Amino acid sequence: MIEQLLAPPMAVAEAFHDDIEGPGLYAAEERLVSRAVPQRRREFTTVRTCARRALGELRIPPAPILPGERGAPVWPAGVVGSMTHCEGYRAAAVAHAADLATIGIDAEPNLPIKSSGTRDLVTVPEERVWMAALRVRRPEVSWDRLVFSAKESVYKAWFPLTGRWLDFDQAVVTVDPDRGGFYARLLVPGPQIGGSRIAGFEGSWTQRNGILLTAIALTHSAVSVARRLPVVAHRPATASATPAAPAR
Repeated sequence: MIEQLLAPPMAVAEAFHDDIEGPGLYAAEERLVSRAVPQRRREFTTVRTCARRALGELRIPPAPILPGERGAPVWPAGVVGSMTHCEGYRAAAVAHAADLATIGIDAEPNLPIKSSGTRDLVTVPEERVWMAALRVRRPEVSWDRLVFSAKESVYKAWFPLTGRWLDFDQAVVTVDPDRGGFYARLLVPGPQIGGSRIAGFEGSWTQRNGILLTAIALTHSAVSVARRLPVVAHRPATASATPAAPAR
């Protein structure tokens, strides 16, 4: 699933269940979940198994992956990466820092956000306009949850570059429902990459087996752009859109 969104020079690994083979946790990781409920321990272990498999593809020796500031994972020197987990899915993506500036991935259940208050908290009026249109045209996708996931990926990509919080109302997401893309326009000054200040993050998304997955991979040559991907809710679909980290 994640291979649809991220390709080399990134290395990725994913799991749809927790009974995958792996060396288990390092002592320092074990201490973090020593009092956690079994489900939390399982997902914590599995996503780190995924991360170590992905690091192995880069020929990076296995090591503890511990939370740093605001819960962001501390990767080995010279590595950028992101992890995510939700019910029925765990994944990790990594790359050499020389190849990519940052990575952000997020997985969520393909279910509508139940609370209107929560939905209004994580979306802005501009997004709610196009979501209403796409709910009619493409009811199989929970568009409010997709926006939430996209903003989580944005934050996971943003934080390693800035060390700053980014709230849900500080980025505006638009999607291409036919090609599986999205663009998050920043409403605050973005980080500088390759000598240019970026205006937003371009990403991709997919859905399968009740899971929504979003991903961002930013190169060092990113340039400042002030565009948005088209929301093509008004015209017939041309293709199927079937095509951790700082804590909120």
